[in-house]
Amino acid sequence: MAFETISAAARLEQLQRRRSAKWTRYPADVLPAWVAEMDFPLAAPIREVLSEALESGDVGYGAADSSGLAEAFSGFVGRRLGWQVDPADVVAAGDVVTRLAELIEILSEEGEGVVLNMPVYHPFFQIVAERRRSLVDVPLMREGGRELDVEGIDRAFAAGARVLILCSPQNPTGVVPGREALTAVAESAVRHGAWVLADEIHAALTLPGAEHTSFLSLGEAARERGIALTSATKAFNVAGLGCAQVVTASESAARQVAKLPSGALHPSHFGLLAATAAYSSAAAEGWLDQVLSTLDSNRALLGELLAERLPEVGYEPPQAGYLAWLDLRELGLGADPSVALLERGRVALSPGPQFGTQGEGFVRLNIGTYPELVREAVERIAGAVGR
Repeated sequence: MAFETISAAARLEQLQRRRSAKWTRYPADVLPAWVAEMDFPLAAPIREVLSEALESGDVGYGAADSSGLAEAFSGFVGRRLGWQVDPADVVAAGDVVTRLAELIEILSEEGEGVVLNMPVYHPFFQIVAERRRSLVDVPLMREGGRELDVEGIDRAFAAGARVLILCSPQNPTGVVPGREALTAVAESAVRHGAWVLADEIHAALTLPGAEHTSFLSLGEAARERGIALTSATKAFNVAGLGCAQVVTASESAARQVAKLPSGALHPSHFGLLAATAAYSSAAAEGWLDQVLSTLDSNRALLGELLAERLPEVGYEPPQAGYLAWLDLRELGLGADPSVALLERGRVALSPGPQFGTQGEGFVRLNIGTYPELVREAVERIAGAVGR
């Protein structure tokens, strides 16, 4: 995935030909660095399988047999994450968030608590409210590496919360929860009869220096009370092609997944093709390695640029993914700095408060792009505050 270094203006001109939400929500003079979508070209094996389907008019319903995907997924996570998965325990479905919503309904009763660790991916708030469950906020601990508050989760389970949606790696902070904390969460779930729904959609984007631990790999407690959900959409940048994988490792968890509505178990045809190609191709993994190298460089570059241009901004490089969580409280831009940055700097970032009250004064910046656009984003932020 080598790419030439060109001007930010030329790069933007290339990318503005795209018609996804990222590139159509704002006027052309705005640099979009908000939604979790990367700017890189597709991996060749994915592009080829989709092109072949289009050329042959193969645009029907997704195949009922997803065993090829399950086999490919099992091999991929074994190689990349050290997670040993039986393909028989992998269910192909639509998108991750909708499956989380349906599992909340299966695993809890109306009014019971669902634990979230804010700041956290904002669609989780909506699905908890829509299912008429009670949202229980156990925030990340900001000291000591922004770890999970294991004792707080245990107290929430003891008080009656039935489900934890575990975002691992975490969005928006990019934190990768540690093995010890995850093990303690699994043991707490067993003690209190709760369930852990592990959203591991960013796992394959874990960056050098960090190690992702798949929840279901932690032992009997996690297998008994955990269900993992993931997808190729983030790591391989195919967010428009819905194809989730719902993974279990025990009969008790599999029985719960079997209660999903029949319509949930139909991924899109293109999503199934793309995910299978992503997981099974050595060339796709080579592409992913190059993406990870670029993201590693970009997170370091962002730190250098902020230190030079905006030293007041708080920034801890993400351990996984391409989302940078920036503390702008010292810049005096109010609870939602993204508003002023859009108006004055013409740069669109995700509003911090969107991820919970702990996000007031913060923004989320997407660095899944080319270095020249990381530079451009910082320049626009600096310009917005008169630097």
